[in-house]
Amino acid sequence: MAPGKRVPVRRPDALPAATGSAGGRSVLEGAFALLEAVEQATEAGPTRLAADCGLPKTTAYRLLEQLADLGAVERCGGSYRVGPGMFRLGRAWQPHPRLRTAAREPMRRLAELTGTTVGIAVLWKGETLMVEWRPDDTERPDPLQPRMTWPWFTAAGKVLVATAASASLLGPLPPSWARDAAAIRERGAAFDREEVVSGVCCAAVPLLGAGSTPLAALCVLTDPAHHLERLAEAARRTARVIGMGLRGR
Repeated sequence: MAPGKRVPVRRPDALPAATGSAGGRSVLEGAFALLEAVEQATEAGPTRLAADCGLPKTTAYRLLEQLADLGAVERCGGSYRVGPGMFRLGRAWQPHPRLRTAAREPMRRLAELTGTTVGIAVLWKGETLMVEWRPDDTERPDPLQPRMTWPWFTAAGKVLVATAASASLLGPLPPSWARDAAAIRERGAAFDREEVVSGVCCAAVPLLGAGSTPLAALCVLTDPAHHLERLAEAARRTARVIGMGLRGR
């Protein structure tokens, strides 16, 4: 999937209503479908959001108003966008309860040492989801902004698919993937040489939890002038420090 391409909101089959009914599905499912639609549209009115979710407009409007009262979405004239409540809750999520605490200082040191942007990513619904990052220079535009999700074939996505995740939900894979995945496992790192964003390269290594299970990927984003293999070695050392923190050492 190319960056910036709009992804259709999932339209599940009708479910028995758990707490009322929203167009033949549970109220919760209708509300979450609207939240996904708002996130994908950035900002849109109830007519478009209802159509994206397959909900009656009156139902969509009622749910949107309730979500706005809760801070999950924000009214903007006759449109809606993601609200501060969702931002706060979303930022609280992490793939391991101690990950942010364990990673904060090692990531800062790695960013300063390499002069790069350092991030942590997971795979979510077949895409790369960035959950944390540390730019080396707050004055420089961050290559991770404004998007939070990217195609799975980022360096972070590739290292996670090769070491932990099933590739069954990713769609057709390139014929070379089996060979590429074996090479990633052997060197313990994956690379992206401007494959996703022009002018941005990346080296990524797995972050291992208990039992050496990959929890996420530590990635170092930079420009094409950097030596990715050297960055990968620095990232491996940082990943080992974070891993020890996750295990309480």
